[in-house]
Amino acid sequence: MELLQTKERFIELRAKGWSFDKIAKETGKAKQTLIDWSKELQDQIANCKALELEALYESYYLMRENRLQTFGAMLTKIKEEIERRSLSDVPTDKLLELLLKYNSQVKEEIIEPTYKSSQEIKEEREDREILDELTTFQTEPVMRLKVG
Repeated sequence: MELLQTKERFIELRAKGWSFDKIAKETGKAKQTLIDWSKELQDQIANCKALELEALYESYYLMRENRLQTFGAMLTKIKEEIERRSLSDVPTDKLLELLLKYNSQVKEEIIEPTYKSSQEIKEEREDREILDELTTFQTEPVMRLKVG
């Protein structure tokens, strides 16, 4: 049970960006053990990082939401103004430029964290293990038998 708790703590700390040295001091585990765990638990660490990122986004959600609302409202006003004007009007070029600028800004504000299901994690781990075995097999020296 203690090992499971230590691994959970490792995942949490690694997801927060702690170094192996710092985690080793915190948990009392050898650095090599932590490196091995990092490989073994990389999908759980990635999911934990995604959760940390989501929490960070959530803490600034009002700021992001406010920017999106402001850009969206401005984009709507610009579109409405462009629809009222003829394209031969000189200021229309400026409005088209603003339309593109605000449209681009809104796209930059949208970032979605990614999550993996337990099944996806399992499948990716199995794929990695097979790839590791194949890579190890290809890089091992070939033993030659002497006939004769």
